[in-house]
Amino acid sequence: MTSAEQIDIVIVGAGLSGVGAACHLKMRLPGKSFVVLEGRASMGGTWDLFRYPGIRSDSDMFTLGYRFRPWREMKAIADGPSILRYIRDTAREFDVDSRVRYNHSVKHGSWSSDRALWTVKIDTPDGEKAIECRFLYLCTGYYVYEGGYTPEWPGFSEYEGTLIHPQHWPENFDYSGKRIVVIGSGATAVTLVPALAEKAAHVTMLQRTPTYIVNRPSEDRIANSLRRVLPEKAAYALTRWKNVMLQNFFYKLAKRRPESMKRLIAKGVEKELGPQNDRDFSPPYNPWEQRLCLVPDSDLFRSLKAGTSSIVTDEIERFDARGIQLKSGQRLDADVIVTATGLQLKIMSGLDLEVDGERVDLSKKLAYKGMMYSDVPNLAQAFGYTNASWTLKCDLTSEYVCRLLKHMDRNGYVSCTPRRNDPAVKEEPILDFKSGYIERVLDTLPKQGSKQPWRLYQDYFKDLRMMRYGRLEDGVMEFRRTK
Repeated sequence: MTSAEQIDIVIVGAGLSGVGAACHLKMRLPGKSFVVLEGRASMGGTWDLFRYPGIRSDSDMFTLGYRFRPWREMKAIADGPSILRYIRDTAREFDVDSRVRYNHSVKHGSWSSDRALWTVKIDTPDGEKAIECRFLYLCTGYYVYEGGYTPEWPGFSEYEGTLIHPQHWPENFDYSGKRIVVIGSGATAVTLVPALAEKAAHVTMLQRTPTYIVNRPSEDRIANSLRRVLPEKAAYALTRWKNVMLQNFFYKLAKRRPESMKRLIAKGVEKELGPQNDRDFSPPYNPWEQRLCLVPDSDLFRSLKAGTSSIVTDEIERFDARGIQLKSGQRLDADVIVTATGLQLKIMSGLDLEVDGERVDLSKKLAYKGMMYSDVPNLAQAFGYTNASWTLKCDLTSEYVCRLLKHMDRNGYVSCTPRRNDPAVKEEPILDFKSGYIERVLDTLPKQGSKQPWRLYQDYFKDLRMMRYGRLEDGVMEFRRTK
């Protein structure tokens, strides 16, 4: 391994949040050197990896898009290729695409307090390399890119048809005229079912537990009207604030009056399909204990009404050569089975960290403002909301990182480290969310604290006050100058 290259800031990941971070640095800290290290061969993260039929956002693009660059297309609920194009166009427009190094997989980061530097080890096509940087900014997403989660069902290996996980959809796969079972009830499943039903003989969505499903127009009529009478940036800003406030209102309504929200969602389903079997559309938990599923332009409901798809709520007894035997006694024969059974959550993409020779165990750390970790210097991570658009929090995090770095430069600081110095702060799980992909790994994740700045509120307005306008020298962040 040759001697290490020195750069001010290393961004890890060239997806939605990584490109956004690079743009913020370019705009706010033009004198800083930075690179974006991407483990894959292309830009776009999730929106480049996932290629299954019908892939789209489950948030509107006026809030999933960047604050600094308007979403210009008519559809607010956008398809995957459109989102990927938006990310790549943004990178070109802000001239950060040249800062991306592809097939650079970050494996290890080691902090030296004596030198106030991170040494980052990277696997590249030319062998292992190292970069030394002042600040490490992780925009790696929250799941394992190499493979999704598939449970171990009895007889699974006996099935002789085609098995697919949506995270690795086969290119040019022809499913015309085939009987398909999609296992799952989350956003991926409700997206896949109507898309597959356009060409398949029939698609069955097999769910163990229902999900709350809400219809929404794919176009935002107010946004498109504002575009006709206002400058682009003004129309975008107004629409963004409108949608942020609506998201916040409905989330708080769901938390404070869950029964009212249940009735509201049930009325929406009944309006689409008529009276329904509660077993298929009534989850045994309250709204927003798991993420709601968005259906644009009633596509899933239209498919169900047309008979090209159906929903079965049951549990799997076992697989056999031709399909699935259910515990109720019903069986589902299938030519294709799609296991839309979730992701494998892993923050930092499995990156190993050391601070002064001691390995960092994230499960023993507290998250500071949802973006840094106790006793880990000069490191931040972009992590979005579970109850709203991902990019809302990532934009705030990038703004905060830029504020922090400017403050350090003005005051001659070389390091910043959140310190847990208040014994009254109690540890709590970092996410109050009952999704399987979170519950499976909750004991490996950092914790949150019982009060600010260790508390994770999942509230854009509280985060806005804290991260854009809050004090940087808050008694928790420890700053250090050179010795």
